[in-house]
Amino acid sequence: MGLDYTLYRFSVTIHSNDLAVVGCLRALSQYSQKTGNNRIPWGATKDADWRRDHYRVTFRFSTTEYRQAFLLEANRLLPEATWEVVGTRDDDPASPQAR
Repeated sequence: MGLDYTLYRFSVTIHSNDLAVVGCLRALSQYSQKTGNNRIPWGATKDADWRRDHYRVTFRFSTTEYRQAFLLEANRLLPEATWEVVGTRDDDPASPQAR
């Protein structure tokens, strides 16, 4: 039975010019998604995706609480000047990524 990516619909899009910060955000998204598949939140945030999308990445979580936990951890650990939230949505489901 396949994963239901549509459950991961609570998104946050972040802009950062610093690829190292994006790497940290990927790890924080995995840490913050406490149940289900914790790799889904950072799908489609590869380096090439980040460059293509003008230094923006979108993380998707299965609950608003996990999204909020992610943002709290990012605020706690990462310098404020290195990243910014550019939007959130509650109807932005993840989709499977090609390997």
